[in-house]
Amino acid sequence: MKRMYLKVMLLLAITIVSCAKEDAIIEIESQEHQFPEDPLTVQEINQRISETLRATGDFDWNKVDAHFLWSAVIHGQNVLTIGYGNEGQSFSETRDTELENKKNGLIEIVLEKEGIDKSDLKLVEQEVLTVIDVGVENIATIIALKNHKDVRYLEPNGYNLFVFDEAERSSSGCDKNGDYINASHYTTISPNNAQVSWHFGEHNIQQAWGLTTGSGVTVGLIDTGVSQSQYLLNSSGFNDGYSNGRFVQKYGTFIDSSWWWSSNYDGPHDKCGHGTAMGSTIASPRNDNGMPVGVAYNSNLVAYRATEDVLLNDYHERKGVSRALTELGNRSDVKIISMSIGYVWSIGNIKDAVKYAYSKNKLIFAAGGTSTSFTNGFGVIFPATMSETVAVTGVDDGSNYERCETCHSGDKIDFTIIMEGDNNTSKAPPVLGFYNGDRRYTGGSSVATATTAGIAALVWSRHPTWSRTQVLNRLKQSSDFYPYRNGSFGYGNIDAWQAVQ
Repeated sequence: MKRMYLKVMLLLAITIVSCAKEDAIIEIESQEHQFPEDPLTVQEINQRISETLRATGDFDWNKVDAHFLWSAVIHGQNVLTIGYGNEGQSFSETRDTELENKKNGLIEIVLEKEGIDKSDLKLVEQEVLTVIDVGVENIATIIALKNHKDVRYLEPNGYNLFVFDEAERSSSGCDKNGDYINASHYTTISPNNAQVSWHFGEHNIQQAWGLTTGSGVTVGLIDTGVSQSQYLLNSSGFNDGYSNGRFVQKYGTFIDSSWWWSSNYDGPHDKCGHGTAMGSTIASPRNDNGMPVGVAYNSNLVAYRATEDVLLNDYHERKGVSRALTELGNRSDVKIISMSIGYVWSIGNIKDAVKYAYSKNKLIFAAGGTSTSFTNGFGVIFPATMSETVAVTGVDDGSNYERCETCHSGDKIDFTIIMEGDNNTSKAPPVLGFYNGDRRYTGGSSVATATTAGIAALVWSRHPTWSRTQVLNRLKQSSDFYPYRNGSFGYGNIDAWQAVQ
């Protein structure tokens, strides 16, 4: 009788466990089928994103449901970016066993839910950042990952808000054409007609050159690269005239491919023109070629081709910027990073990389945003929205602070640079053109950011033992509104002469 009782109890236990498993399966299956079978349309996704951006100034993929996220992944090359590890663990220079196990556990979930072998998985890993990119087709994969304890965030890093709607696409910020430069928009100095942009005078940059010209400081530029056709921004012409004893280096982290998992790097050279203009603003040489001079014309320049244009709407651009930030973070000689690029929502792998570079004591400047039709109504853009970056925008030269026509403003802005004439008059800073011997006009928050990075290089050159905090504090103390902050323009315009005292 006792043996029969044990058999009955064992059978009952097996039945209960079996039922529990069936209930769990039913619950999971019901979760998977509570969403429509088809993904949302691009128009439906964009409408919600745009409404949230205009209401809050950002869009957080962690706050959407699995179906919305899956829909964006499907429309974004099927690439899902997974930030893994503990909360706030954006990077790890030494990968311990626990962290590797967390990553591998998430990969196993993807393999199981996608129903594929590891040899068929499209996977891209990062060396320092705790981020992986995987190919995903099934909503079940996203449901399984979404609330997993080892997932910091999930993002559809191949999704672009603007690519599907021509009416909403931005201009790329690219321009390789030279311009006729009005002689009233610059002054000439030695040697033999070196040209100083009119806006340098608004910030007493030429006066600051009496004390420092940026020597000994290395500025990292993350942009579209520097043109190989612009002699003065390549090694052969970078040291010339009053600019000497310095170096320019060029690297490429952008991959030009329709396949997101490709490793076909596109080289270090600018194909757009935007990065060339930013490099010119920061460090163009002071010589007798009759060309525009850079703010810190004796600083070193390390230029990265990390993007195709200024808008970070492509998976390869986002990955390229995050890698450039990581590499510059690892360089002890780089003190300043200038980024005149961005996007209308936060991008996880770039955010992680900014935090990594910041942990290496880099002073990171980011553009507040320059509007075209696609960003009208949006505020300060990412990554200038981050506390780890210093946000810069442009204003006009009128007596009252007014942002330049296309420049963004808001409470995230830290500094301003004068970029255009009052009442929208035709005046912008002249810079080196894409081709040797060319000059062109360019402006907006992009050049404002590069100008500020150059001023910071002057300060750090003058005070080489200072910390990042000391340099940043000096910039604040040398600005119009200090010790107060303006709600739209931060500390305001910087006086470079005062900053280098």
